[in-house]
Parts: sequence; C-alpha cells; structure tokens
Amino acid sequence: QVQLVESGGGLVQAGASLRLSCAISGRSTSAPVMAWFRQAPGKEREFVSSFRWSGGATFYSNSVKGRFTIFADNVKNTMDLQMNRLKLEDTAVYFCAGLSGASDRGGVYYLSPSDYTYWGQGTQVTVSS
Repeated sequence: QVQLVESGGGLVQAGASLRLSCAISGRSTSAPVMAWFRQAPGKEREFVSSFRWSGGATFYSNSVKGRFTIFADNVKNTMDLQMNRLKLEDTAVYFCAGLSGASDRGGVYYLSPSDYTYWGQGTQVTVSS
C-alpha cells in the first residue's frame, strides 16, 4: 500500500515561485509512476505532470511546461513540484497521485485521474494579483 501526503501550498503573488512536496510511504516500486494533478473550484481534476521512477522520464501539460519541474528523491521517498512564474490560473488544490504496478503499461503518459490508484489529500495553492 502507498500513502501520499502533500505539503507546501500557500498564497503567493503572480510571478512568484512555490515548491510543493509529496511524501511517499511504501515502496516506490508499488507506484512506478507518480503524478501531480490540480483541481480548481468548479472544474474537473486536471493533469499537471508525471514522473517514472525507473529512468526518470517526465511529462508536463502544455499549461505548465517550462514553468514547473518535478524533482524526485528515491532515498527520501519524496516528489517535489517546483512551480515558477505562477499565474492566476494556477490557483487550485494540488494532488499527488501514484499509479499502481498492476496498471503499469510502461511509459509516463498517464493523463487521466482514473489511471491512478493512490492519492494524497491535496494542498491549496492560491495565486493573487
């Protein structure tokens, strides 16, 4: 079993940076692919980025590419999301997610929330003008 706990959210001004962290309990092999999703009020949960432990491949949505970066540490069992040049539209609850080994088909392109078995409770990010 894998448990995920996010931290690091907060209120920042547009253009600022923020770093989220996902603490992972359980073996990283139990969740070969990890991801960040976000959900704004009244909207569906949206894919942000994904990461595969084996090989370190990453994938980012077009809305965050070039601004957000995943940093994963398999010794500390953490996955961070460095968010730079934040925009008002980045305001959302951010969730850490893990793909179960049973669902793994290889690669890193798992973009739907339904692909993921393990979820954290979320952390709020609010970007103000």
